[in-house]
Amino acid sequence: MLNQSFISLATTVVLGIPLAANLCFADEPTGPVRAAISKAIPLLQAGAQGSAEQRKCFTCHSQAVPVLALAKARGKGFAIDEPIFDQQMQHTFAHLKRGQKEYAAGRGQGGGVMTAGYALWTLDAGQQEASEVTAAVAHFLLNHQQASNRWRQASKRPPTSGSDFTTTYVALRGLLAFGTEQQQPEIAKRMRRASEWILKQAPVETEDRVFRLLTMRLIQADQASVQNAISALTDSQRDDGGWGQLENAPSDAYATATAMFALQYAGKLTWEDASIQKGIKYLLRHQLDDGSWHVVTRAEPIQTYFETGFPHGNDQFISIAASGWATASLSLSLPSQ
Repeated sequence: MLNQSFISLATTVVLGIPLAANLCFADEPTGPVRAAISKAIPLLQAGAQGSAEQRKCFTCHSQAVPVLALAKARGKGFAIDEPIFDQQMQHTFAHLKRGQKEYAAGRGQGGGVMTAGYALWTLDAGQQEASEVTAAVAHFLLNHQQASNRWRQASKRPPTSGSDFTTTYVALRGLLAFGTEQQQPEIAKRMRRASEWILKQAPVETEDRVFRLLTMRLIQADQASVQNAISALTDSQRDDGGWGQLENAPSDAYATATAMFALQYAGKLTWEDASIQKGIKYLLRHQLDDGSWHVVTRAEPIQTYFETGFPHGNDQFISIAASGWATASLSLSLPSQ
């Protein structure tokens, strides 16, 4: 008996109807999703490699999210360029190593908590071992919060840099992954403070809702709170199957992919859930022929423009992040290998 995904694909080829609009998920949408991921992987690798070759600094958009996507794809059986993946590990570690003294002094590097947290997430995705460098970064994260109930975002470059929910999540995640034994009592204190804040604070934008749900998983929140965070995301899904960054903004691949990632990774929703099915269709429908997803930036540039090898010109940084999140969230929808 033919897989329903294959039937939908064949119908699309014959009739020339857009693929995603006609997918009928009576079975796991393995074929179309795997095709989309396969198209995206080479571009993610090229963009990450190009960024590392052009700049010494680690970036959340060109290292962290592509590495996360590649790790998730590899976990579902996709072949990736291992030397490029390893290069991103080395690039990220070298960046933190250069700032080790500043981290140990509690000052950190450019980008502050966001850079530190996302860099530790990158190393963790690559299964890197803890070291004196990661211990120094963890010290900085602990020092940065101190008496506050959360980690505050120092810059305003939305959507990735602009939400205290995001900053708090990446900081907590980094501490849980790389905190030393000696740091555990302080980590526990920060966890309690952040938990109180995250359970009380109302999200405003999709980025807030996404990282609020992800944080719920970290703090092992009660089921009612988790369900509230899930509903906040599913209730804001648009009729077209996507999500918008802002309430009055159109749906886009970044908001959609991050929402899909959180709902599956932290919310434990599967492809059988209606929200996930609609989100998959949205992402498949909006992937470009080159394998990327294009999102228009709304952040003010803070550095001189340079080419990484990823398309979309001035929109390449948000677009590679969107493409990475899309690849990661589509990978999560696939059955385990």
